Amino acid sequence: MFLFDLLFGNKKTAAPPAREPVIVHVPPPAPEKKTANAPGTHINHDAKLIASLKDDHQKLLKTFQDIGAASFAGEMAKVQGLLGQFQTMIMDHLLKENVRLYVYLEHLLANDAVSHQMMHGFRHEMDGIGRVVVGFLDKYKAIGEHPELGEAFVTDLRGIGEALVARIKREEDILYPMYSPPA
Repeated sequence: MFLFDLLFGNKKTAAPPAREPVIVHVPPPAPEKKTANAPGTHINHDAKLIASLKDDHQKLLKTFQDIGAASFAGEMAKVQGLLGQFQTMIMDHLLKENVRLYVYLEHLLANDAVSHQMMHGFRHEMDGIGRVVVGFLDKYKAIGEHPELGEAFVTDLRGIGEALVARIKREEDILYPMYSPPA
């Protein structure tokens, strides 16, 4: 009502009633979370990365087993679909390794010549394996329409499987333990 009285000429000389002061409790800002970057980069150490990469491995192996089982059952249309899934999964995994693991390790291990060289060996080996797997996937991407490729597919699948299992074991036993927060 004070506002209406003021606007329409019913002026009162008394001041409006005093208000109680409002106390607002504002929490202090959260301390800035320090993240451990690889030296010379803005690439953060991710405590969950290795678990994520190992989870990828399990999913890749499961899909690979499903491909083998479908192939054994003569379900080549299913094999074709699974190969497409496998391709997406392995490309995502390789990209994650290249960007988040290898680049980080490149900087982290710069002053450790032996570990740095070992990591480079893994990276170059994976480049070669990646090319072979991509070639395999490209060769058999339409296997559902070309059952005549079945015999060669089984042979190639076995070779890819052996290389994949061996590589995963070596990554998990040797490469992944190198991934640690900077000192």
